[in-house]
Amino acid sequence: MLKARLLPYRLRFKEAATTSRSTMTDKETWFIELTDSDNGNRGVGEIPIFRGLSAEDTPDFTQSLINFGNNFDIDNIPDMSSVKFGVESALTDMALRQNPITEPFSYRINGLIWMGSKDEMYRRICDKLESGFKCLKLKIGGIDFENELDLLRFIRSKFSADTLELRLDANGSFIPENAIDRLNRLAKFDIHSLEQPIKQGQLDKMARVVEKSPIAIALDEELIGTWNDSKRAEVLDTVKPHYIILKPSLCGGFESADRWIKLAVDRQIGWWATSALESNVGLTAIALWLRKYDVTMPQGLGTGALYTNNVDSPLTLDGERLVFDPSKPLPELPSL
Repeated sequence: MLKARLLPYRLRFKEAATTSRSTMTDKETWFIELTDSDNGNRGVGEIPIFRGLSAEDTPDFTQSLINFGNNFDIDNIPDMSSVKFGVESALTDMALRQNPITEPFSYRINGLIWMGSKDEMYRRICDKLESGFKCLKLKIGGIDFENELDLLRFIRSKFSADTLELRLDANGSFIPENAIDRLNRLAKFDIHSLEQPIKQGQLDKMARVVEKSPIAIALDEELIGTWNDSKRAEVLDTVKPHYIILKPSLCGGFESADRWIKLAVDRQIGWWATSALESNVGLTAIALWLRKYDVTMPQGLGTGALYTNNVDSPLTLDGERLVFDPSKPLPELPSL
């Protein structure tokens, strides 16, 4: 019989993390430890609530989570994306402790550039380039658009599209009336793709943006809170995006992400996975889940180094590669 123990935790950013929605200096999360009372096997997972973005960000979330932990039933997991992710990540960890991975594996990842002042973003870009990244993802929409164009102009003056892939994430900061004009101006810089140009929940308007865009469009927030295949199919068939971005802790957990991938592949829509500010507990679980897929594109898994108080894990950065090192211990619950 499985029993659950929950532990609240607050992750502290090394630098303020800014998107078009907000600026964060810390992030709330919960750890979950599952223990099998029959044999003592245990696994550590993460329930990473993302305030302002998670579908279950409601006033009663904390109490609902506590009730879930006090009355844990593996056969009755609530339809809450972060909770499903937490249970799945704990079960993944439990299985790994019983059957350890003996060989390292790795993924290419994109270098994430957070919003900031022009000088801050310039410094961050230079740091990533010097670290050897061949794919950068820039969050845009937080500073003046002309300044953002200047940053892209600087990058392309140093690195062509043949040597550096550029991905952009607007986090829904464009509006339907200016989206195409902005996309046309951005296209001059050989952009690989742009995530979520306008706010989610406007499928017909997003479809028109995709149809007219000179840049490949990826859906991100549009996947949050969509729980059944008919709704998933409606999103993909209406919008017809070029890519979808899978954040398992926000899009229903790993099983739900698998469903998104199947539907996307059936429609010849590309995809890659991205972490959503999880600690190394959640990030490790995502890295393990991805092993079932033969991924070659850079993944968005570079957020483990954002925090001053992250937990230890087998994950390390080697240039632009995220490496799982089996000689290092698996994540454990932090001591408070």
